Amino acid sequence: MRQTLKVQTEESCEYLIDITDNKFSKLNQEIYEYTHTQKRLVVISKKVHKLYSEELDFKEEELLILPDGEQEKNIKNYLKIIERASQMGLTRKDVIIAVGGGVIGDIAGFAASTYMRGIDFIQVPTTLLSAVDSSVGGKTAIDLQYGKNLLGTFYQPKKVFININFFKTLDNRQNMSGLGEVLKYAFIENSCGYKVPQYLFEFLTLGCEKIMAREPLTLIRIIEYCLNLKIAVVNQDEKEGGLRKVLNFGHTLAHALETITKYKKYTHGEAVVYGIFFIFDWAYKQGQISYSYYRLSLDLLEKYGFKPLKKKYSPQELVEIMKHDKKASPRKITFIVPSDKKEVHEIKLSPKQVRSMLAQI
Repeated sequence: MRQTLKVQTEESCEYLIDITDNKFSKLNQEIYEYTHTQKRLVVISKKVHKLYSEELDFKEEELLILPDGEQEKNIKNYLKIIERASQMGLTRKDVIIAVGGGVIGDIAGFAASTYMRGIDFIQVPTTLLSAVDSSVGGKTAIDLQYGKNLLGTFYQPKKVFININFFKTLDNRQNMSGLGEVLKYAFIENSCGYKVPQYLFEFLTLGCEKIMAREPLTLIRIIEYCLNLKIAVVNQDEKEGGLRKVLNFGHTLAHALETITKYKKYTHGEAVVYGIFFIFDWAYKQGQISYSYYRLSLDLLEKYGFKPLKKKYSPQELVEIMKHDKKASPRKITFIVPSDKKEVHEIKLSPKQVRSMLAQI
């Protein structure tokens, strides 16, 4: 099965996303046909290389294998990519291909956007999380000491190849991390500006068993639904001037949790779910959503086995991290808050207000 989606931003950037369950031989063929006139630097995750090196038809001299984990999305590894591209003699006519999860896609994309002021870039996401999130939309970045994604660019890929066969070897925790990001879309659907109802909330509610079993057709449909929403947002607001902020639902607390634990305790999807529980609880207590929607939303999260955050962290330390978030303003911290079923809006709160919010976790 194949689904093809198109990104076409207001700045006239256009590319296709293929979602398939084809054999890897077909994936190899399609990547070759797309890049056969170019030199290729393939930045691949160590875990993916170990699992799929025989199935993926890349030459050893094309490969740069990087370790896994958010902590690897750093300046040192970014420079490794740049130096390898230079050693290989890549020019502006050539291409960097990212094969891995969100970490690989973010850092390889950032390198592609800055090497010779920009060369072609292709995404081959190998996790559910990267398929529905970071591989599409053009955000590239590396992390700095004081926060996540503080050094980055907006740089769209030339093509995205999503093959769900990679997901077969995801461990349960990584699969659940991807589902955390999928669930986010269910709560923001009506705020994304997509003209045709997706009914993602209902699909996730009724299709839980097939989704948890990773049934191929169901996976493809989930990815398609999520990306339809993300594309609708990106097409209208490529560089996060306004609408695109809705995609950060749950992310303000999530990024702070990832940073305060040095990216070692929570996956990104887990942190996002904790952020979603937190902001739903706050919105209900503030009277911004009805009890019925509050309860319906928590029931959906719990249906997939998610629970609110139990561990306590210093509100002051979390706030200091949030103040460095790229979405924060000088005296305000930004949150995306539920306002009605499948709808969210942006609010800006003072550090004092946020400390008070966090003290109630």
